[in-house]
Amino acid sequence: MNSFYFRMLCGSGENKKMSVQDTIEDLTEICMNLRHNIKSLDQKEKENIVLKHIKEFADTDIRICDFQKGLEWCNVSEELSVVKHLAGKITILDFFTYCCINCMHILPDLDALEKKYSIEDGLAVIGVHSAKFANERNSEKILSAVQRYNIGHPVVNDSQLSMWRDIGISCWPSLVILGPKSQPLFVLVGEGHRELLFLYVRVALDYFNSLNQISNHSLPLNSVQHLLPASRGNLLFPGKIHAFKSENGEKLIVSDTGNNRILIMNGTGKVEIVIGGCAPGFEDGNFEKARFNAPQGICALENWIFVADNENHAVRKIDLVAKTVTTVAGNGTQGHDYSGGKLGRDQVLSSPWDVAIYQHKQSESGVPVLLIAIAGTHQIWALFLQDTIWWKKKNYKAGTCAAIVGSGREENRNNSYPHAANLAQPSGLAVSQELGAVFFADSESSAIRRVHLEDGKVSAVCGADKNPSNLHCFGDIDGKQYSAKLQHPLGVAWDSSRKLVYIADTYNHKIKKVDPEGNCSTLFGAGKPSFDHKFNEPSGLALNNAETILYIADTNNHCIKSIDIETGKIDTLTIVLPEEKYEADRKFEFETTVGRNAGQLTISFKLIFESNLKLNTEAPQRWSLKVPPTWSETTNLTGSLETPIHVQYSPGEEDEKIHIFLNIVACKTTECIPMKILTVFNVHRDKNNSPNNLDRKIHEILYLK
Repeated sequence: MNSFYFRMLCGSGENKKMSVQDTIEDLTEICMNLRHNIKSLDQKEKENIVLKHIKEFADTDIRICDFQKGLEWCNVSEELSVVKHLAGKITILDFFTYCCINCMHILPDLDALEKKYSIEDGLAVIGVHSAKFANERNSEKILSAVQRYNIGHPVVNDSQLSMWRDIGISCWPSLVILGPKSQPLFVLVGEGHRELLFLYVRVALDYFNSLNQISNHSLPLNSVQHLLPASRGNLLFPGKIHAFKSENGEKLIVSDTGNNRILIMNGTGKVEIVIGGCAPGFEDGNFEKARFNAPQGICALENWIFVADNENHAVRKIDLVAKTVTTVAGNGTQGHDYSGGKLGRDQVLSSPWDVAIYQHKQSESGVPVLLIAIAGTHQIWALFLQDTIWWKKKNYKAGTCAAIVGSGREENRNNSYPHAANLAQPSGLAVSQELGAVFFADSESSAIRRVHLEDGKVSAVCGADKNPSNLHCFGDIDGKQYSAKLQHPLGVAWDSSRKLVYIADTYNHKIKKVDPEGNCSTLFGAGKPSFDHKFNEPSGLALNNAETILYIADTNNHCIKSIDIETGKIDTLTIVLPEEKYEADRKFEFETTVGRNAGQLTISFKLIFESNLKLNTEAPQRWSLKVPPTWSETTNLTGSLETPIHVQYSPGEEDEKIHIFLNIVACKTTECIPMKILTVFNVHRDKNNSPNNLDRKIHEILYLK
């Protein structure tokens, strides 16, 4: 019996009464040992040891304190209480901050767990947002993060860290698993606990169900997904942007992150190519078949576009000639490799966030190397597109993907030896060929740093603290090198004409500039130069070929903005998708027949969902129609889907088509799912010229998963 169990069971002397903080501290160590001790055991032995652990903690009188009154919540219609709402539940408190890549990594684990065990089954997951950065204390920003990451469970803004301090949490992410009487059972720190989470929850539910202590009551859930702006049909949380020169002029590539697709458009926002669909997935193929999952960084090399497919933990290649998407690194699952050296899908990655091309001076023309900001392991990797002789005359075969900078430890430590340097969630890359350097946004240290590409040396540019272990030195101050302060920058762009780096100072909602000597100053944002154009967590930057226009992926504003560098004029691009291009999660096709004369069709739908989904009555359910040029429609495009759609058709003899695009939100207890559905009506003309009904009614049933 370990010492903590002895104190709990015997309760003598000064240890007779233990605080919640003591319990959490000791449970953290116990659970680390528990994880190690059961690792090599078979499933039955694991369950027995976990059950013994639960029994020893189930009867303790230690209870988690309740949430403070007056905190702001997401995804619920009222404040939750540990005593009122979570009694009779196995509750997981997820202490997270939305900037943290490790916190992002456990969201799929929690999502999978919630899909297996519902609230009515006895499992409740509560996100306790405990901000690292000042910007993250704002409930509006947390709301955007909840929407961006598709978090369906309740999230509370613990802006003053009250719950964090009351129970003694020390780092992100931390998971505290409570029993049905809010007694602490397990503490898990960091990521990579999916198997343990399923094991602990399964055994706990079985045990407390056997004692009749699990309640099947629901929670007052109210998803925030429907609060997204109606304009999300065009862009949704765009992450990165890149400008490149094609045969048909200069183009912009936008990672439409929230819509899981890549858009290629001209400089005015007219979309010419859509690659991927709105639903997340991991699939190669043609532009319509291919699927991405929250893509971020993009860059072009001749007729290729490389994509940091973030939540697929992969790098994808778009071939503009063959019109195909292939995977060149990663396999769709998160890896924990800190060295690399494998080819293609054999090389696992962890949250690639940006990509950039560097022409390595191996020959007169240069050898292209794809640099990759790997946020998940705090490193910069390289995909060698040709056989390459790299630093210290090391040979890499074409297609090899390997770590080139960073040990994997999260710090702001510069070093002359690239693998001895430590990075902190690198999230943006900007190559300067003339300087032989790549500048990177080191987001968790709030710094801009530089890799000298002739030898791999890593040096400071601006921001952060001289103490490499201090990742909490941030602010909004113009200055030089360490005296300048940033707040979680995500994007950078190199201006070769002016010899400076533009910075998307994301959490300060500003665009700044810094020269290679580290002189940093604010250019745009917070009323400079136009108060009418406010940025909201801008994440990506790109310069046009002439370096006269700076494009910004203004992420939380769901738009792309352009700035004339000489005049400071800011504009918002009007994104125009291809008129006949419908990107849908599901497609239905129906046949109907009308006469040759004019008439009216009245179309209504009945939606039948699987998996306990229901239409969210509070969300604005929208549709749009495309009818033949001589037809007309008299339908309000926003409202209840119970409202029939009226279409006036003209006389004719040829078969024609009606396209109806439904943009809906369906919910279940744990999550809400936006759906984009295309319904195509093939309208045939009756060759026998039967008389038309003036109001022909069509009722169609859509079965949706």
